[in-house]
Amino acid sequence: MCICIHCHYVDRCNTYHAVEHQHQQPHLTDTPNFEPVEPTIEVNIRSSGEMIEMEWDVVGCDSFKEEKHKWARLRPGELIPT
Repeated sequence: MCICIHCHYVDRCNTYHAVEHQHQQPHLTDTPNFEPVEPTIEVNIRSSGEMIEMEWDVVGCDSFKEEKHKWARLRPGELIPT
């Protein structure tokens, strides 16, 4: 699971913005202005027949500042990305 959903900077982060793009999800902001230090992205690739699915998760970041459930507060009632 992406650690970003519990990060203080999730709604301003350039890296999370890129992850949203890869997952074809609506952006929390159109103009992210926070550049995280040393984000680590894990990419899981699954294939089924001719279909290939890639899942991007930020699993580490030197800028991570925990703010539990920040993403959920920004998107009330929506399913939390997994």
